[in-house]
Amino acid sequence: MIFSFTLSPVAYGALRCIRNLTFTLALPFSVATAVNAESVTVFALGDSLTAGYGLPDGEGLVPQLNLWLADQGADITVLNGGVSGDTSAGGLSRLAWSLTPEVDAMIVTLGGNDLLRGLQPVVTRNNIEKILVEAQTRALPVLLIGMEAPGNFGPDYKTAFDQLYPELAAQYGAQHIASYFGLIDPDATDPGQIAELMQADGIHPNADGVKRAVESLGPQILKLVGQVD
Repeated sequence: MIFSFTLSPVAYGALRCIRNLTFTLALPFSVATAVNAESVTVFALGDSLTAGYGLPDGEGLVPQLNLWLADQGADITVLNGGVSGDTSAGGLSRLAWSLTPEVDAMIVTLGGNDLLRGLQPVVTRNNIEKILVEAQTRALPVLLIGMEAPGNFGPDYKTAFDQLYPELAAQYGAQHIASYFGLIDPDATDPGQIAELMQADGIHPNADGVKRAVESLGPQILKLVGQVD
């Protein structure tokens, strides 16, 4: 799915870091093949899309994802490492101290603010590659969620930016999702088709949009956790 739209500076500008949200849940036999017998902790490194920008507490991506996992009977805790306004460089800069010993796997959703600032794709690629190298060093499975450049940056820019995610995922053995917005509706080809699932800025999903994203993302988290040693 390809979205062509211009990012608004207001959309990613608010600075907010939602602290870790922890759930301790029981793991039944039905999902034992998907997750380990012991509790598993997943760190979600990202920007406002991860942090839950514009949404009441409990309605952002991480809280809804934890509730979805609980409903599956999975003993998995997702920690909210989303910072609104963060670039790929910002995520990289706080990675080392964010990956505490209890972290078993990681989700990476960065790049939207790189687009907002018009950073060259090579800059984003280098930062995300360093994140994947750090995860590889720590033997942490990674789910890399891609972003898609708007068409107004030009075809060469768009091609370079869009391809960096699948190429890095293949290079470092990371699990890959092509587009965050594709989690909301994989069949939509225009942002207007999911307008009812977005906030007024047209970029951040509302609570219903997040719910749709979580329904798509949840099974991928179970698959990710299946890689934890």
